[in-house]
Amino acid sequence: MSVEGAPTEIDVDGTGVRVAIVAGTWHETITDGLLAGALATVERLGATAEVLRVPGSFELPVVAKAALEAGADAVVALGVIIRGGTPHFEYVSDAATSGLLRVSLDTGKPVGFGVLTLDDEQQGLDRAGLPGSKEDKGAEAAHAAVATAVQLRAIAAGGSARAGSAA
Repeated sequence: MSVEGAPTEIDVDGTGVRVAIVAGTWHETITDGLLAGALATVERLGATAEVLRVPGSFELPVVAKAALEAGADAVVALGVIIRGGTPHFEYVSDAATSGLLRVSLDTGKPVGFGVLTLDDEQQGLDRAGLPGSKEDKGAEAAHAAVATAVQLRAIAAGGSARAGSAA
């Protein structure tokens, strides 16, 4: 795993942004770490969050779409898919990824992608924002969703967001 090349975080004020965090329930320790990072980031940016739990990553797109259609400004989709000995991994990973992209394009609203596709559990623990983790993909997905929602609002208002540089 490499974090080289990771962008500098854009400074953004998410006041007034309503975020639905849709999280699967598989691999609870990892998912709960992702959820904690997402919630902390949404709060730090001044946005508000509602947590919606779903059985697994396959169910993320339909609930994400419903949340956006019900008035959320952005969604953070969190899930954990660990490779096993069957093609199931590929099917679920592709369905979740393609479905979430479609939701974003169909609704015109951002979906922060926090679905981890992993070879083993340790890779998830390394990315879950837990003590000892190297990364916090839940926080990253939440930041991306809020920053994009702010940018879309600015564009709709006839300008561009005055966000900090991602130099």
